[in-house]
Amino acid sequence: MEEKIAGMDLWHLALPVRSRRDHGIGTVEGSCEVVIVRLRSENGTAGYGEASAWSVFTGTPEASLAALDRYIRPLVEGRRVADRAAIMDDASKAVAHCTEAKAALETALLDLTGRITGVPVWALLGGKCRDTIPLSCSIADPDFGKDIDLLHRLRADKVGLIKLKTGFKDHAFDIMRLERIAKDFPGFRVRVDYNQGLSIEDAPAQVRDAAGFKPDFIEQPVRFHHFAMMARLREMIDVPLLADESVFGPEDMVRAAREGICDGVSVKIMKSGGLTSAQTVARIAAANGLSAYGGDMFEAGLAHLAGTHMIAATPEIRLGCEFYQARYFLKEDILETPFQVVDGQVVVPDGPGLGLKPDVGKLDRYAVSKKVAE
Repeated sequence: MEEKIAGMDLWHLALPVRSRRDHGIGTVEGSCEVVIVRLRSENGTAGYGEASAWSVFTGTPEASLAALDRYIRPLVEGRRVADRAAIMDDASKAVAHCTEAKAALETALLDLTGRITGVPVWALLGGKCRDTIPLSCSIADPDFGKDIDLLHRLRADKVGLIKLKTGFKDHAFDIMRLERIAKDFPGFRVRVDYNQGLSIEDAPAQVRDAAGFKPDFIEQPVRFHHFAMMARLREMIDVPLLADESVFGPEDMVRAAREGICDGVSVKIMKSGGLTSAQTVARIAAANGLSAYGGDMFEAGLAHLAGTHMIAATPEIRLGCEFYQARYFLKEDILETPFQVVDGQVVVPDGPGLGLKPDVGKLDRYAVSKKVAE
């Protein structure tokens, strides 16, 4: 732990995807972009992290890259690996927002620490409370026929949870899909996620209709700042209402609980700015009698690993996770060994650090730009 951090390497990647994904606030098609950070210790050990940004939600990959390269790099290089908490505190003050960059930094620091000490990241976060996490996969293609094919594949793979992305087309399309899934795929537990896609005028009637299908929960129907409407919708329906875009970090969670806008929250390390902050969000939710779900952005397997270790060490997150992109969305993931999902369950790794690492050849192949020491 006295080892110094000798350098930081960065890759900005564009990863090809299998299909289009529509959400209430935007579309991803062709590729998704992430930033990979590698921290190198003076003795040659490497730790990796991923910043998964989306311009309409948390930020841009360009902003993550600049935050890491220009503002955070000077706070990291030459510091002891043991100084993780101080480095994260310094990073929080050096650049506002850029939560994905800070999540990537903490992930890399934890991975580096775990590889040097020989323990998994979940051990550094308080210890493991589960060996597997139920996987949810989103249904979000505007061509529902393609999603029917995906539903057949998910059923064959024993994935039992799906989240229907709604509010990006029209209400009739949402109801048609809910009816079709209930009729032809009754074995799935269904969640509904509007990703802020409804106006405050349309939300009451449309959310009430969706609630009639008795999903596990309905997530973020209106824009993040409409706290009063979220509270109203929560009172109107008899299924849980979850907040996503309304809650980034602990401060937002305190306000959401105080104003009664939700029954639970989607916890994402990319929103909260790191794994420890995400744990804090989940614990504040639980302290107020609210549930928590392991959400994600458009991620590669490296960010999935970070989220998996975080959830493994956070008993307050009980509604599963949405780490499906590496297996069901990307044409090719970046990990050397595939992100492990068995019988619809994400398997928590037990190896040192994150347990798996990226294939550097793939990082170079998909790089839009890179700053890597030779």
